[in-house]
Amino acid sequence: MAFVEQHIHDAPKTFISKYLISYDHKVIGKQFLWSGLFWLMVGGLMALMIRWTLAYPGQPFPVIGNLIFPNSGGVVPPDTYAMLFSMHGTIMIFFAITAILIGAFGNFCIPLLIGARDMIFPTLNMLSFWFNIASSFLMIFSFFLPLGAAAGGWTSYPTLSTNLGQPGAGQTLWLISLFLFGVSSTMGAVNYITTVITLRAPGMGYFKMPLTVWGLFLTSILNAIFVPVLGAGLLLLTFDRVFGTTFFLSGAAATSGKGDPILFQHVFWIFGHPEVYILILPAWGIVSDLLSYFSRKPAFGYKMTALCLSTITVLSTLVYGHHMYTTQMSPLLTQSFMTLTMLISIPSAIFFANWLGTLWKGSIRFTSPMLFSLGVVFVFGLGGLTGLYLASSSMDLYLHDTYFVVGHFHYTMAASVLLGGFAGIYFWMPKMFGRMMDERLAKIHFWTTMIPLNGLFTGMMIMGYAGMHRRLYNPFIYEFMQRLIPINTFVTLCAIAMGLAQFIFLFNLFKTIFGKNIPKASDNPWEVGTLEWQIPSPAPHYNFKEIPVVKCGPHEFGNPNLKGDRDFQYQTEELAKA
Repeated sequence: MAFVEQHIHDAPKTFISKYLISYDHKVIGKQFLWSGLFWLMVGGLMALMIRWTLAYPGQPFPVIGNLIFPNSGGVVPPDTYAMLFSMHGTIMIFFAITAILIGAFGNFCIPLLIGARDMIFPTLNMLSFWFNIASSFLMIFSFFLPLGAAAGGWTSYPTLSTNLGQPGAGQTLWLISLFLFGVSSTMGAVNYITTVITLRAPGMGYFKMPLTVWGLFLTSILNAIFVPVLGAGLLLLTFDRVFGTTFFLSGAAATSGKGDPILFQHVFWIFGHPEVYILILPAWGIVSDLLSYFSRKPAFGYKMTALCLSTITVLSTLVYGHHMYTTQMSPLLTQSFMTLTMLISIPSAIFFANWLGTLWKGSIRFTSPMLFSLGVVFVFGLGGLTGLYLASSSMDLYLHDTYFVVGHFHYTMAASVLLGGFAGIYFWMPKMFGRMMDERLAKIHFWTTMIPLNGLFTGMMIMGYAGMHRRLYNPFIYEFMQRLIPINTFVTLCAIAMGLAQFIFLFNLFKTIFGKNIPKASDNPWEVGTLEWQIPSPAPHYNFKEIPVVKCGPHEFGNPNLKGDRDFQYQTEELAKA
C-alpha cells in the first residue's frame, strides 16, 4: 500500500503556472520532450555536417553551408569539424536522449503507471527541468564565443581539454554546463527513486510494476550513484583550467609530484559505462512492455526480465575498464574487466530471449509502437553481438578508436534508444495530448528510418574493421583508406535519408497536436490494462480521483476465463478464474 498520503491540489490557473513554472509531472514531462526533440534536431544536423565532410571533403555543405561557414566558402573547416563531433556526442547523449527517455517518459509515466497523483517532490521536479534549461543555455552560448564551443571530443580527455589543448572559454562552459546537467539529473533521480518506493498504489508490489517503471527506477539508481562521480571530475578539470591546479596536467608529476591525465579517464568511465545503461534501461523497459501489449500475451519471464535488468545494473558498475585497454592498464586488470564485460552478456541474452518468447505465437498487432519496438529488438541484437568483439582486450587493441566502435556504440545507444523513444512517443501520445498520431505516416516514418539506419551503422562497422579511425577530418589522405570512399559515400547518403525521414515524424507530431479536425483519442485506444489507461485522455491534473488498488500484474492478456469480448484485464481487477 502507499506510504504517503496523496492530496488533490488545485489546478493551475495562469499560463505561467500551467505551462512554464509548472509543478505537474505531466507538464514537466512534456517540457523535457520538447527540449529533447529540439536538441535531437541540433545534434542530427551536426551529424549530417560530419558525414558530408567525410563523404565530400572540400565541398560546401548544401543549402546552409555559406550561412554557417561564410569564411570558408561553406566548407566545414578542420577546427570546426573537431567542434562538431565533440558537440554532437555531448548534445545527443546528455540533452537529447536523456531529456526524452528519462526526463520526458520518467516524469510523465512513473506516477501514472504506479497509481500516484504526482511526484513525491514536485518542487524538486520543477527545479530539475530548469537546471537542465540553464545547462542547455550555457551549451548554446558556448557556440558564440570567439574560439567556439568545446572541441576535445565528447569525453574531453586531458590534455585535449586543458588550456593547452583548448585555450578558449568554450571548453570551460562545456564543463560548467555538464556540471549543472548533473545537478538536474541527480535531482530527478532522487525524485524518481523516492516516488517509486513510497507512492506505489496499494497492492502494487515491485513485481506488479510495468517493466517501463523497472527500467526508469534502475536508471535512477545509477544516476544517483554515478552522475556525482562525473561531477567531481568536471569540477577538478574546471579548477585546472580556471585556477591553475594540476589534477590532470600531463607532466606535472615530473615537477610537483601531482597530476595525471589518465586519472580523468578513470573518473569519466566510472560514470561513462553506467551511462550506457542509464540511457538504454528506459528503452528496454518500454520495449518489454510494448512487446507484451501488442503480442496480446503476458510478458514471457516477467520476473526474470526484471531480475536480469537489475543484474545488468549491478554489473554495469564493474566493467568500465574495457574503455581503457589501450592505456597500458595492468594485464591482470585487463583480464578482470574482460571477464566482467563478457559476464554482462548473460543477463542481456536472457532478457533478449524473453523478448522472443513474448513474440512467439502471439497475436501480434503491427501498430506503430510495435514496429518501433521490433526495430529495437533487431538493432539491439546486432549491437550487443558486436560488443563482444570490443570486450576482448586483444581484439580491442586493433578496433579501439576506429569506426567499428562508432558503429557498435550507435547501434546499442543511438539506434536502440532512438527507436525506443519513438515507440514511447507514439504509444503515450493519446495520454499526453488526447489525440492519436496518424498511423499511416507513423509506419512510413518507421520504414524510412529503419532501412537507412542499418545501412548507416553497419557501414560504419565495416569501415572500422577495415581500419578507418574516427575523428579524422579527411581520412582519405592516407592511400590505404581511399578504397573506402564508395562505402563512406553510401554511409553518408544513408545518414541524409534517415535525417529527411524525421520530417515525417515532425509533420505528424505537429499535425496531431495543433491540427484542426483531429479526432479525440479514446481513453484506452491500445486496449491495455495498466493504470494510466483507466483514466481520461489526456490525463487530468490530479491523475486519479481515487487512488487505485492493484490486484494483478500489468500484462494479463488472453485469459480464457475472461468474460465478454475483452482479451485483457485492468490491473484493478481480480484475475479471472474459471
